[in-house]
Amino acid sequence: MSTTKNLLVELQVEELPPKALKKLGEAFGAELVAGLRPARLLTETSVLTTFATPRRLAAHVTQVAAATPPEARREKLVPANVGIGKDGGKTPALQKKLEALGAGATELGALERSSDGKQEMLYLAFIAPARPLAGELQAALDRALSKLPIPKVMSYQLADGWSNVHFVRPAHALVALHGAEVVPVNALGLQAGRETVGHRFEAKASPLAIRDADSYAQQLADEGAVIASFAERRAEITRQLQAAAASAGLKPIDDDALLDEVTALVERPNVLCCQFEPEYLDVPQECLILTMKANQKYFPLLDAAGKLTNRFLIVSNIRPADPRAVIEGNERVVRPRLADAKFFFDQDRRSTLESRVDGLRSVVYHAKLGSQLDRVERLTSIAVEIARELQADVTHVERAARLAKADLRTLMVGEFPELQGVMGTYYARHDGEAADVAAAIEEHYRPRFAGDALPTSRVGICVALADKLETLAGLFSVGERPTGEKDPYALRRHALGVIRILIDSALPVSLLRLVGSACARFESDVQTDVVFFIHDRLRVLLKDRGWTAEEIEAVLAKNHIRLDVLPRLLAAVRAFGSLPEAGSLAVANKRIVNILNRSGGSNVALDPSQLSEQAEKALYVALTNLRPTVDRLFRAGDYTEALKSLAPLKLPVDEFFDDVMVNVDDERLRANRLALLADLQVLMNRVADLSLLAAG
Repeated sequence: MSTTKNLLVELQVEELPPKALKKLGEAFGAELVAGLRPARLLTETSVLTTFATPRRLAAHVTQVAAATPPEARREKLVPANVGIGKDGGKTPALQKKLEALGAGATELGALERSSDGKQEMLYLAFIAPARPLAGELQAALDRALSKLPIPKVMSYQLADGWSNVHFVRPAHALVALHGAEVVPVNALGLQAGRETVGHRFEAKASPLAIRDADSYAQQLADEGAVIASFAERRAEITRQLQAAAASAGLKPIDDDALLDEVTALVERPNVLCCQFEPEYLDVPQECLILTMKANQKYFPLLDAAGKLTNRFLIVSNIRPADPRAVIEGNERVVRPRLADAKFFFDQDRRSTLESRVDGLRSVVYHAKLGSQLDRVERLTSIAVEIARELQADVTHVERAARLAKADLRTLMVGEFPELQGVMGTYYARHDGEAADVAAAIEEHYRPRFAGDALPTSRVGICVALADKLETLAGLFSVGERPTGEKDPYALRRHALGVIRILIDSALPVSLLRLVGSACARFESDVQTDVVFFIHDRLRVLLKDRGWTAEEIEAVLAKNHIRLDVLPRLLAAVRAFGSLPEAGSLAVANKRIVNILNRSGGSNVALDPSQLSEQAEKALYVALTNLRPTVDRLFRAGDYTEALKSLAPLKLPVDEFFDDVMVNVDDERLRANRLALLADLQVLMNRVADLSLLAAG
């Protein structure tokens, strides 16, 4: 490989979409490297560094060769009988193939003749010349731009007035440097050079001529007033946020998504502390926090107890000597937003949640499932059934379910849909509803995302389960099922919510009965489909929690109707697997399954008097002696000990299969031995299908 130098490629554009910037920057660099590596332009120790700011995507790659290495190649040409004429010379077909490879002058004698397994072929062995970096970089750059995860493509015209370009934002300059030399590539109608731009307002020089690939980041920082690295800029913002908050004895809101978005909005971050009038703190802090984060990209400040204060942090893109104008401007901008929130809150409290329920009649839930009021009526009846099952306060559950969606008719939720449930709880408390009724209005949406808290009260649990089950049953009944990665109604999340509530809250209730109750409210019979869908999500959750596929399938094969027992069942199977006898018993269990399946199972009761062989008598005695113990432990829920108690069966089971022929000619004897195996299978598989633990 030729001497290597470091490579820099930068595309300078108009402001990129902030929520996509991080992924765009990472993908730009990764795709460039993916395009260069097959050409063997990189070394094993080449390092990629990506840069992304609101106005640029860039990648720095170390140890990049100026040209590909010469390559020994062996090219298949044409069949020998096609390439060699009757006169023994090259045919036009062969000559054309050689010329296409740039080897038209090659003599026939220089070609190799070899069979490809079907016929004799002609081959050309040659050393492919080195290819310069420019051509390979051009292909890699084209590839990178075509594969960027662009959320929405826009179309714009080039300076010539007639050429159209399609990209995420209009591009203005392209930099490509191999060491200090410009690599002659082009993209989006731009020819590569060495000039870029610094900060829009604070750069010392603009345009800025980059000396070489390695000086890029430092020149942008020193002369362009830009921190080019997304990661470094994010770290600097975090440092400033923490320092500013600490100086006020407070802490900033923790929000990684907001931090990423703000990092994508600035090139030279400058954190400043602002404040608003304390009177706005009478509004629920969730409203104020959301409006500051979503609309203004501010970081609210909390006290040690996690309560919102009237101070907040902004991340400015400029560093004036006197920041008062910036601070006052942001305080002036946020004030109308907070005033709107206060107005919504004050207005909403003039009407009770109860008075809003009938208005849900005009809120469409789904074209085939009616209005939100129709949904509330179904939700309420399902929740009441669950309440009776769980011995919860039926009156409070019914009340909470009836009010659960009423805040959809409020001004605050109309402005901030993310606050549905949260505002319902505030308004229910204002209306004087019972504490658990008010809490359940917010809790019934839980868990909203992976890792979210579960509802804590019995009332909240009942309404949360009803909400998720009604959603699953209803949407399944009208054909709105997830397909592939598409899940527009978040049905997978609803299924996981049901699973987490049942397991983590240890609810002693049948999943089949819950699903059946929900599906009974709809005309289509989708109970089996909904249960299958929930079980599919259950497998995912259990794998995420560390259980193996074999352990999961062994337990689920028994169709235990209560999910709350699954952790203990799985733990029992894992404990069983550690026994010295486990492997042998699992294999024997699998053998029993195969024998019973081939014979069509057992259709007679075991007759002990028909047992003739010593080994089958011994197995019967062991089985009879062990059954009361296994049954007692299983009924007590001590699944681990129930499985461990099977260990003494190893010896009589092994001896049975060594000494006893099951499929004998005597029909009565064969049927009796099948009955013995069937009884053994039932006893061994009370907790889980142990045959599924057998290797192979």
